[in-house]
Amino acid sequence: MRLVVDLNRCQGYAQCAFLAPDVFTMHGEESLVYDPHPAGEQRERVARAVAACPVRAITAEGLDSPRPAPVASAGEPSDAR
Repeated sequence: MRLVVDLNRCQGYAQCAFLAPDVFTMHGEESLVYDPHPAGEQRERVARAVAACPVRAITAEGLDSPRPAPVASAGEPSDAR
């Protein structure tokens, strides 16, 4: 997943920082700092933050990509019956 925030468009509403505080942080009243490559476990929070931005300043690439299916090791029973 890769994030890009258009800092010229961002108005400092801080909805992203509220919804995904491990990814987005406000410094001062209008300065946003963010992790452009957040961990996969942040996917749901990042999706909410992207959707909540009132000025649509956040773009997330790879947010909607499907997760790979788990692969069973040799000797483990399969769920298919």
